[in-house]
Amino acid sequence: MRQAGRVVAQVLDRIEAELRPGVSTADLDAIAEAHIRGVGAVPSFKGYPGINPIRPFPASVCISIDDEIVHGIPGSRMIREGQIVSVDAGAIVDGWHGDAARTFFVGDPPPRVRELIDLTRDAMLAGIAAAVPGNHIEDISAAVEDVARSAGLGIIRQFVGHGIGTAMHEEPQVPNYRTGRPGRKLEPGICIAIEPMFTLGEHDTRILGDDWTVVTADGSMAAHFEHSVAVTTDGPQILTLP
Repeated sequence: MRQAGRVVAQVLDRIEAELRPGVSTADLDAIAEAHIRGVGAVPSFKGYPGINPIRPFPASVCISIDDEIVHGIPGSRMIREGQIVSVDAGAIVDGWHGDAARTFFVGDPPPRVRELIDLTRDAMLAGIAAAVPGNHIEDISAAVEDVARSAGLGIIRQFVGHGIGTAMHEEPQVPNYRTGRPGRKLEPGICIAIEPMFTLGEHDTRILGDDWTVVTADGSMAAHFEHSVAVTTDGPQILTLP
């Protein structure tokens, strides 16, 4: 999984280096797929089934812009100055999955947008810090939620983190908010994807007509960060680093 995670981190680095006004989201997806396949890995997302069985995900990365939270489909859209761009990438190496996401801003973000991006990343790191043996899933959820609540950010509830291993999405689910239940006890060897999704507005969402792209119902800006993490006796180990 660390090898798959390293590929994912490299893809996100490549996209960050190429992200600029005038580049299309399809161009960024092509860069990502070429890198994944060039190192002998397989894109996790391409062909992944969705809510409509005849419309599997058609690309190698998800690129979500502004009020799009997750699962944005790359295409002919050109990146413009002043946009929030969230990129989610996945790769498979020898049957094992890596999954990670980062949010970027094209240009110089307004203070509140910068806060949204920074705090979403901070919440991911807080959740990772809570992923230690003896804790429960609820401890991760509480750590993530506390960061959002302190700044008045909306917390997406319909989409959550997840276990990861020989499948991209496995149990347990990892909510980004308190559920009132402890959830699974964390033991060494458990691998989970911790992925807060915050907004500058409310938490309600809707899915666009492409059956994939999830947007904020109120049109507010959104940010998304994710790492795949292993719970170990030495503390949490981030698997999706370059």
